[in-house]
Amino acid sequence: MKTKLFIFLFALSSTFMVAQKKLADKFFENYAYVKATELYEEAVKKGDSSAHVLTRLGDCYYNNSKSQEAALWYGKALNRYNDVNPEYIFKYIQSLRSIGNYVEADKWLVKFKEIQSGDSRVKNFDANNLDMYEELASTEDVVVEIENLPFNTEFSDFGGYTANGELYFASSRHADLKKNYGWNDEPFLDLYSLSVTDKEGKKEYGDPNFIKSTKINTAYHEASVAITNDGQTIYFTRDNLDKRNKLDYDRKGTSHLKLYKATLKEGQWESIVELPFNDDYFSNGHPALSPDNTKLYFVSDRDGGLGHTDIYEVDVLEDGNYSEPRNLGSQINTEGREMFPFVAKDSTFYFSSDGYLNLGLLDIYKSNILKDDTTEPENLGAPYNSGYDDFAFFINENSKTGYFSSNRPGGKGSDDIYSFNAEPCQQKIEGIARDAKTNELLASVEVKLINNSGKIIATVMTTATGAYEFDADCDKSYTVLGSKKDYKDDMKKVVTNFENGKVNNADLYLTPLIDNNQIVINPIFFDFDKWNIRTDAEYELEHIVDVMRAHPEMVIKIESHTDSRGSDSYNIKLSDRRAKSTRDYIISRGIATERIESAIGYGESQLLNKCSNGVKCTSEEHQLNRRSYFYILKK
Repeated sequence: MKTKLFIFLFALSSTFMVAQKKLADKFFENYAYVKATELYEEAVKKGDSSAHVLTRLGDCYYNNSKSQEAALWYGKALNRYNDVNPEYIFKYIQSLRSIGNYVEADKWLVKFKEIQSGDSRVKNFDANNLDMYEELASTEDVVVEIENLPFNTEFSDFGGYTANGELYFASSRHADLKKNYGWNDEPFLDLYSLSVTDKEGKKEYGDPNFIKSTKINTAYHEASVAITNDGQTIYFTRDNLDKRNKLDYDRKGTSHLKLYKATLKEGQWESIVELPFNDDYFSNGHPALSPDNTKLYFVSDRDGGLGHTDIYEVDVLEDGNYSEPRNLGSQINTEGREMFPFVAKDSTFYFSSDGYLNLGLLDIYKSNILKDDTTEPENLGAPYNSGYDDFAFFINENSKTGYFSSNRPGGKGSDDIYSFNAEPCQQKIEGIARDAKTNELLASVEVKLINNSGKIIATVMTTATGAYEFDADCDKSYTVLGSKKDYKDDMKKVVTNFENGKVNNADLYLTPLIDNNQIVINPIFFDFDKWNIRTDAEYELEHIVDVMRAHPEMVIKIESHTDSRGSDSYNIKLSDRRAKSTRDYIISRGIATERIESAIGYGESQLLNKCSNGVKCTSEEHQLNRRSYFYILKK
């Protein structure tokens, strides 16, 4: 007998825990994290320590930026269960870092990397610098629009550079004129240009053609340009050629790169001159000019450097000559490869390197070296950088738009040119909160802005006129949730686009829970011939609990009514059981027994329509009579 009783009580307990979890889930799915937290924690106290409950508790705290509590619950789940979704490991790592527990976070990140070897967040992580890698890879707070340009081809296209309405770049697209280059089995590179115009805030590109010159492009490589401020001189890179425009080699049979310049004459780049600091035994390439054009920067693998390739500078003298090259030193150059320098109009120095902390291969960096020789380079991070080669950075005078090149997946060819727009595309989400019944403006409504992952990112209170406003990023999905004491929450979905400055309207209509002498909720449904409280009924009854908590002196009475189907006496008993089940649930949520004066069922004695015994009615008409009332006797 004792064994049977134990099994029976255990079954009842399990049923209750399942119901509690379902109710908590319903609140969680509606972003009511505080209520869900309370219910999940009650479930834990009653013995439900499932991975679902523990991780959901972690999510409730994580989405409210409560890292200490989030780490506690995620940790409980991960240390108890081996098959938890790896995404919770990542959230656990984030929570640990937020509270400064970097050692434990790094341990879990190693495990996360083992499980999620293909995950982009860890693909190139080094266990010795895990925090920095994560920051570089994240684009969560970065508002940068990048675009693979329409003139890219299946071949290599890179090095976008604009001057005087023209975009210059290198490409190996002209396959019919050249043999393939052994390095990548693509044709040799030529220099191209096309027109660039702005139309209604968008750039439009003309058709690419060979650079306007009869002598710059040859049967071998030309790439990487820099043009003086007056538009009269162009610097570029070319293979080392002899007088017959054939490849020239050093004693080891290697042909190196050299720097050249040409002058603009009647719209054509002519008078090509080799720069005097070239040599047949090392390469020079990738020219860049200082804003005042008094210095020329370039890349070289000459003897005496710090690594495979270093960045150098020379003075451009007034007589057209050049100083001796100077290595930019260890504040820029490393034992690795430094390449593709560029100097913006504000003298910010950009370059690519594989010698610093990076996401893989070449990354783009910026430095204030030209103003402060003690400064350290800064990795631009995603989306400029990826796990692949990212290089040839160029930024326009507005310091917001420009170009870079990359061989990242998803492009059209081996290297592609991408444009970027770092203008902060922002929109507004605004609205008015009103009483859904009277249309009255509602002040002091708490309005939350929730992002697509369910995290609360901002909270405001409506003004005296019911108004609220949020700043929002472009191209995002949000939920706006309005809450006020004695009202049901209302929520609206908002999806922003790329229209900078757009205002998105999301008015909120909160339904009052108190109407004269009643607490009004949606109908409570019971299964046929049953009186146990279903999850959907619990969800509605939580509104009663909230109102009574907000009014600690409130006393109510409960009435329950049925339709006419079934005998009169049976319906009296059934409705009374339902009324008392409703009362018992409210009391189980911490409301004192004496605050519910009575819970009485009236059966079918107080029908609201014609549907009495023997009258044929629809299901909807019968449903109207199945109802519960919560009368306020004392406030």
